[in-house]
Amino acid sequence: MKNSDLSRRKDDHLDIVLDRHKATSRISAGWANLQFEHCALPELDLGAIDLRATLLGVTLQAPLLISSMTGGANRSEAINRHLAEAAQELGIAMGVGSQRVSLQTGNDQGLTRELRRLAPDIVLLSNIGAAQLLEKDGIDLARRAVDALQANGLIIHLNPLQEAVQAEGDRNWRGVLTQIARVVKSLEVPVIVKEVGAGLSASVARSLVEAGVQVIDVAGAGGTSWAAVEGERAANTADRAVAMAFADWGIPTASAVQAIRNALPDVALIASGGVRDGVDAAKAIRLGADIVGQAASALPGATLSTEAVIEHFQIVIRQLRTACFCTGSVNLAALRHAPLLASQA
Repeated sequence: MKNSDLSRRKDDHLDIVLDRHKATSRISAGWANLQFEHCALPELDLGAIDLRATLLGVTLQAPLLISSMTGGANRSEAINRHLAEAAQELGIAMGVGSQRVSLQTGNDQGLTRELRRLAPDIVLLSNIGAAQLLEKDGIDLARRAVDALQANGLIIHLNPLQEAVQAEGDRNWRGVLTQIARVVKSLEVPVIVKEVGAGLSASVARSLVEAGVQVIDVAGAGGTSWAAVEGERAANTADRAVAMAFADWGIPTASAVQAIRNALPDVALIASGGVRDGVDAAKAIRLGADIVGQAASALPGATLSTEAVIEHFQIVIRQLRTACFCTGSVNLAALRHAPLLASQA
């Protein structure tokens, strides 16, 4: 595929994801099925509640990851700058979108060490697609992705459904797990593996951990549906029909978090996919997530300014803090044991 075609595809993705009516999954992430038991006598100081968490050995001021959004469109440079500056200001983590375009073309789209200069203290995560690891220079591409940002770790994203329904998709996935294991051994930084909106099962997560992956991001169903995104991009009715049949495909985020935490009690776990606000984030942590990721909800602000991104996540943090307060949870460890209503899961 021509580099200009790759960039154009990424630009299409941005336009569609910004229109939530087109891109959102038709199934629920599962948060509505959970309800905390309200504590009317918390005996806490709201301002003293400790939301700090750790990711890859670095302390975050709140358990939040600005999840991967964009890595190839011309407007990516401003978007990534706004996200990095906001993450630095708030003391939260950031993962960039796929670096394939920036690494394979002369257009870096802002995915350079300038991001590290803007955000010297954050957990900054590089990103490459699993399908790209099968290319001849796949492992070198992974190394370059990390070096380009001086990143703390590498995200490898799994998107088989998107690739299957995308006209230009990579459809041969034989050997991906073996390549992931090779990348783990080749890099000096930890590897994080995530889905992109269809979720990870406990069995897949276990295989990844056995391959040496240190962090799992469930990226479950309930947020952006990349099958729907590709359906919107489809050039003919047949391709659209195939893609749209999978708009409600995937493992709901809440189910994926619970299943993986039960199967792998010690793995570092990120919950993303359909996290609308800080109450959803609180529910994800209650189910076993260590960190909670948001992408599409923050994207409109990221197209505007750093201040808009900061304001968005400040609201999420206030909501999360209030959820802790109203469950009598002094910190995130306590929140993980907050009572749920008996009629709920």
